[in-house]
Amino acid sequence: MKDIKNIAVVFPGQGSQRPGMGKDFYEQIPVCRKTYEEAADALGWDVSAMCFGEDEKLNLTEYTQPCIVTTEIAMLRGLSKRYGFASEYFGGHSLGEFTALVAAGVMSLAETLKIVQTRGKLMQEAVPIGVGGMAAIISENINIDILLKLIEDLPVDVANINSANQVVISGELSALPKIEKRLAQTLGAEKPFRFIHLNVSAPFHSRLMKSIENRFADTLEKVGKNLNPQNASKVTSNFTGGFHSEDISGIREKLVNQISNTVQWRENMQSLAAKAEEIYEIGPARPLREFFKTIGVTCQSITGLAAAEKNFSGSN
Repeated sequence: MKDIKNIAVVFPGQGSQRPGMGKDFYEQIPVCRKTYEEAADALGWDVSAMCFGEDEKLNLTEYTQPCIVTTEIAMLRGLSKRYGFASEYFGGHSLGEFTALVAAGVMSLAETLKIVQTRGKLMQEAVPIGVGGMAAIISENINIDILLKLIEDLPVDVANINSANQVVISGELSALPKIEKRLAQTLGAEKPFRFIHLNVSAPFHSRLMKSIENRFADTLEKVGKNLNPQNASKVTSNFTGGFHSEDISGIREKLVNQISNTVQWRENMQSLAAKAEEIYEIGPARPLREFFKTIGVTCQSITGLAAAEKNFSGSN
């Protein structure tokens, strides 16, 4: 791989899963196969079979989360082994923040997989199916202050500030049509907007997740015993938008806060872009590439070996 310093790598989160994800890496690069085997040993079930088959459980959040993290780490290890890919800075969207911490050496893969499986299970149990919902608001230069004013009296929160042009809201499903109507009366009068209901199983990053914070904090403390704060300052925090500090309690606190608070992804992107010369998105899908475009930054996406070959071959 060509010699470039200050590379940043980012990892997408839940919603990027797809049947067959990571299979080409698994079949062609031994270290990737070993990564899926390591995941199976840690969790007690066949992660590769879940990722490569047609099992509907892949879309159940307690399985989705460890499957995505496993796939992303397998891909990263494969790129390192085959092309000498190495990164100096790390970021991840929501669940992807956990992958970033593993990639930076702050958390071990085995412990992280147990943590995110519990995280997924707790998130699903926090709200009965059908009670919560999420929606993406897409429009040019969304004014967050106006949006917050529109939703202040409703059981809904800003879940993700993904870019200047996309914000995700989360909360009680019954409140979403009211917000869409209010947006049509205010924002819609000035410029076009799209209101897209998301196909999710729980209202992530909202006040409805508050009830699981203490249990998740316990999980982080008990399962993540070997957390190594070294290199944490090279990983962005969804909760603050800036980089983590090299402090164990601070890292845990930010990961707990991430569950029920806004993912400050726009600020994450700006923090990474200020440090990195090149940014790569590694994962089963490429949602983050488009967000980087909105801040004028090129992000190259690697979703399979064909894309890796196109990016890295001939540059050794």
